[in-house]
Amino acid sequence: MQLGFIGVGGMAQAIIKGLIAADALAPSDIIVHSAHKEHYQAFASSTGVRMADSNAAVVQDSDFVVLAVTPNIAPDVLKETRDELNQGPKVLISIVAGLSLQTMEELAGYDMPILRATLPNVNVAIDAGMTALAVNENLTGAKLADAKGLFDAIGSTTVLPEADFSTFSALAGSSPAYIYFFIDALSRAGVKHGLNKKEATRIAAAVTEGSAKMVLQSDKIPFDLIDQVSSPGGSTVAGLLAMEEAGFMTAVVKGIDATIKRDQE
Repeated sequence: MQLGFIGVGGMAQAIIKGLIAADALAPSDIIVHSAHKEHYQAFASSTGVRMADSNAAVVQDSDFVVLAVTPNIAPDVLKETRDELNQGPKVLISIVAGLSLQTMEELAGYDMPILRATLPNVNVAIDAGMTALAVNENLTGAKLADAKGLFDAIGSTTVLPEADFSTFSALAGSSPAYIYFFIDALSRAGVKHGLNKKEATRIAAAVTEGSAKMVLQSDKIPFDLIDQVSSPGGSTVAGLLAMEEAGFMTAVVKGIDATIKRDQE
C-alpha cells in the first residue's frame, strides 16, 4: 500500500509517526507534500518518508490519499487533484474538520470511494488514539478494510453517522486536554500535601491509565466501579461529595457543551 498525505501539519505527522511505530507501514510507503516545503522536508528527513513536489504527484503515486489540510483550502485542493484522484482505484481519506462526505463527492467525483475521519486525537502518535469514521457507499470490501485498518493500527475506531461527529470530537478529540487538566489537578493536590510535582504527576497519570483500562475491560458502568472503591463513611466518599459540591460533574458536562457549540459555529 502506498499512502499519500496532502498536508503535513501536527496531526498528519502524529498519524504518520503512529503508523511507522506500529509497523503498519514502512516510511518508504508514505508520500508527503504540503505548501510549506521547509516543514515537510525536515519531517521527511527525520522519518524517512518520501517527498513529492506537488499535490498531484502525491495522488498519482498513492493508493490511499489522506487530505490533511486546513478547511479553507480543502475545496481548492480537491478541485486541483480531481483528475488524478479519478485515475485508477484510489481511496480518498479526509481528516479535515467540517468537510462532509457529500461535499467531497461533489468536489472529487461521485464515484470516488471516500472515508471521512474525525480529526484524530494526539494519542495516535503512541498508538492509543480514538477516531470516528464515516464512509460513502463507494467504499466497501477490501478497500474499506484497508482504510479502516490504518486507523485501527494507531488506536481504536468507531463508525458513526456524520451528524454525531461534533459530539465525538468533544469526547475524544478535545478531551485529552481535559484529562491532562484533571491529571495536573490531581498532581497539584499531591504537591499541596508534600509530594514533589514529578512524582505526583507520575502517580496521577498511572492511576488514570489504570482506571481507564478497568472501565474498558469491565462489564460494569463507572458508577458501579466507584462503589467498589468507596467504603461506607470512608475518605473516598468524603472526597467524592466534596468534588460534587464544587460542581465537578456539572463542570465536565458544561465543558463538553461548550466544545460542541464552538465546533458547530
